[in-house]
Amino acid sequence: MATEAPPERVIGYVDGFNLYFGLKEKGWRRYYWLDIGALIRNLLKPAQHLVAVKYFTARISGARASDNPQAAKGREAKRRRQSDFLDALATVVNLEIFEGHYLDKTVRCFGCQRSWTQPEEKMTDVQIATQMLADAFEDRFDAALLVSGDSDLVPPIRTIGRLFPEKRVVMAFPPRRTSGHLKRAATAYFTIGEGIFRRSQLPDSVTLPSGHVLSRPQRWR
Repeated sequence: MATEAPPERVIGYVDGFNLYFGLKEKGWRRYYWLDIGALIRNLLKPAQHLVAVKYFTARISGARASDNPQAAKGREAKRRRQSDFLDALATVVNLEIFEGHYLDKTVRCFGCQRSWTQPEEKMTDVQIATQMLADAFEDRFDAALLVSGDSDLVPPIRTIGRLFPEKRVVMAFPPRRTSGHLKRAATAYFTIGEGIFRRSQLPDSVTLPSGHVLSRPQRWR
């Protein structure tokens, strides 16, 4: 009698900013209050077992001293919404959040010669690559499900394919995010559809262990 094959072990890796900007460009603000754990679970096939979900992001800063009152108010509102979201996300079982940081970058317009400072997120692709390679070496997954469209992640995907040919790396592209380089490097790929995001929302109210209740921001309804 043939024995049934064990389920395929899957770890989900989610590039938070790549996902966010994909939703933003699509005009899907109503899906920002996203349960990342549910998102990955809803992408699994019946013969797969979810080992862990790893979410990579960086906290945005609030108002700056140079901001005018309107800009300061807008920045602070964005910071509070993201902070509430990350605190709510931290209650999701079997999900780990990895935070990078921002560095100010000077940007110059070569037409008018005006320059300004804007924040640039750092460390996300490096942290994703590190976690994927470490988990592969420790044999924690049979398949890595990577939610991103960042082609900087091609080298770790190719390395996993070379060193662990029995393991699969599957790309789950956010909306408006795709890469031919990633398609060629990965074992398989697809784009996440709207229905998955609709079914993967956090409850409108999330109670923290402290008893504090967080609510979906009105702007994200």
